[in-house]
Amino acid sequence: MTNNKRITTAAIASCFVIIAGASFGSTTLGSSSLGSSGISLSETFLIILNKIFNIPADGIDPKNISIVWMLRLPRVLLAFIAGGSLAVSGAVCQSALRNPLASPYILGVSSGASLGVGIFIVGGISIPLMHGFELPFAGLIFGFVTVFFVAALSSRLDKSMANNTVILCGMIISLFLNAALMILSAIFSDDIKRIVLWQMGSFSMRGWAYIQLLLPFTVIGIIGIFRYSREMDIISLSDDLAKTCGVETGSLRKKLLLFTAILSGTTVAACGVIGFVDLITPHIARKITGSRHKALIPMSFLLGGSLMVLADLAARTVISPSELPVGAVTALIGVPFFMAVFFKGRKCSK
Repeated sequence: MTNNKRITTAAIASCFVIIAGASFGSTTLGSSSLGSSGISLSETFLIILNKIFNIPADGIDPKNISIVWMLRLPRVLLAFIAGGSLAVSGAVCQSALRNPLASPYILGVSSGASLGVGIFIVGGISIPLMHGFELPFAGLIFGFVTVFFVAALSSRLDKSMANNTVILCGMIISLFLNAALMILSAIFSDDIKRIVLWQMGSFSMRGWAYIQLLLPFTVIGIIGIFRYSREMDIISLSDDLAKTCGVETGSLRKKLLLFTAILSGTTVAACGVIGFVDLITPHIARKITGSRHKALIPMSFLLGGSLMVLADLAARTVISPSELPVGAVTALIGVPFFMAVFFKGRKCSK
């Protein structure tokens, strides 16, 4: 089977996962549970067709239409976009830094965003005309600034921006920002619960407005990364080979870090810190398509989105009508995978 057919199959499977995610599981609004029983796949599909193409949805309970279209579907689509963006960011980081355990979070995106959100929470900062989007705005700005600072510091220490330099700078900045957030939480202990809940990650009560906020950045990031797919094929092998082929490694890494920051920064800002999807999905995608980024990028997006939808479905159904943090669910899946990759790498190096 060719990679095009594999990607097409994955796209069809992703559509099924999205419809299934919008059909099953509890839907909570405040302290009440709406639609705790599953809505059939056929009903969900018909509701979507009705809203998009105005196809009649006779015989379907209006309450089910509202549950699917206003609550479940935007949540599922947001989870899919977020998971796909994180997976693509992880694939880029692992290739550009030639490290199978690399992820965008080592660049300080999550640490910077968390500190920004923490400052806004303890300061009670509100921005006119933002209409409740102050925390995503804070996470986005602080996440971007952190990545730009990591890139600038790495470039100053090493103009070629060698992979080890970028990783070390990212880790150092992340540790510093995490320490600052801990001090902030200790001083303003009354607000620590809100900060921790945001860090756990969630798609709850995030409607179509969040999709409109996230989607443009996702499109820009994916197109920007896909444009350099051939160069990533080369740089993932060695810097010397890349320079022989006329690829300026330092400039390329800066551009890739920028697009990675766009994808992961906006996702963290909108949904909180959700780990391990960016780490494990690219490895699964490489098993299916190989390492060529022209196929790896779309496959990572589809698999990452589907995995996030399934993780969120588990998060809102395991202890229904309450919810688990989706970040905790992805961690339970990702930690064993992380350990498997780590120990496999150590065995191969011996």
